[in-house]
Amino acid sequence: MQRLALGLMSGTSLDGIDAALVETDGRTVARLGAWATRPYDARLREQLRSVLGGRGDVGAAERALTEAHAAAVAGLLAEAGVAPADVAVIGFHGHTVLHQPERRRTWQIGDGALLARLTERPVVNDFRSSDVAAGGQGAPLVPLYHAALASELERPLAVLNLGGVANVTFIGEDGGLLAFDTGPGNAPIDDWLRRHRGQAMDAGGALARAGRIDAARVDAALAHVYFDRAPPKSLDRDDFTAAMAGDLAAADGAATLTEIAARAAAAAVRHFPAPPRRWLVTGGGRHNAALMAALARNLDATVEPVEAVGWRGDALEAEAFAFLAVRSLAGLPLSLPSTTGVPQPVLGGKLWRP
Repeated sequence: MQRLALGLMSGTSLDGIDAALVETDGRTVARLGAWATRPYDARLREQLRSVLGGRGDVGAAERALTEAHAAAVAGLLAEAGVAPADVAVIGFHGHTVLHQPERRRTWQIGDGALLARLTERPVVNDFRSSDVAAGGQGAPLVPLYHAALASELERPLAVLNLGGVANVTFIGEDGGLLAFDTGPGNAPIDDWLRRHRGQAMDAGGALARAGRIDAARVDAALAHVYFDRAPPKSLDRDDFTAAMAGDLAAADGAATLTEIAARAAAAAVRHFPAPPRRWLVTGGGRHNAALMAALARNLDATVEPVEAVGWRGDALEAEAFAFLAVRSLAGLPLSLPSTTGVPQPVLGGKLWRP
């Protein structure tokens, strides 16, 4: 049964809330609806930053985050002219403050019961806990959605999500999936810009393009044991930090951290069953021209933003959690052994009613 679902995503880049409408049965995508991004104001961004690692006043941050998500829902529905009653379910990822799957811990703040009351719609949240409790990595969860969108595309195909942490979905010729975190994405670059320029990001890669790559620091970062570990594997936002650039000048540090992110993605190829014919790039990092150029330089394949095949890169993860919410309602698995390393396909999500 096709249902209209609304997905919500707050990513590790701390830039804001993405909200998107999707009509789906949890297996296929019938229609993509309206979507919008609601940027965090500086106060909420810093409030969220203050509780990363599960420290500080998590309760206050969780309530503020949930209220911001409720406002994002109301805003999107008003802009789209969609009645709340027409939305079958809201998929609410929340915001990850701690991710330690090796200790069977993952924590996404966001009050599902409160969001259901505020929006007067059923809400599915807590997408990762069941997977981690069963021995999986709890991430990435978007590959099943990538596969649904890519059913008619040429394969083998790699879909690279450049968020705060980068992750990849490999789709084989037979439709088989392999997914894992490739390494650092935007987070170290963003933190470097925040420290050295007081800016949220390296817009367009302008600072990186003005700098010089420190090859020794890149090689040192890529010598980390993580890159040789066989998937499945996943990372916390702070497993790789801006400290990789040390005491470099601002532009040189930006250039170096950008190259590290690209080289980390390229290192993922050693774990694929076959070389991808094409890389489709989603996430905020695809707007960074320096990072996209570095990927093209390091990957022996066509590298394009997902818009090249008609996908919506800024909405994609929010769409995915709408899709996963419907899968949860339908009793379909959210993760597979080849995507998170869980021993067998695992159901997930927790349903809250208004």
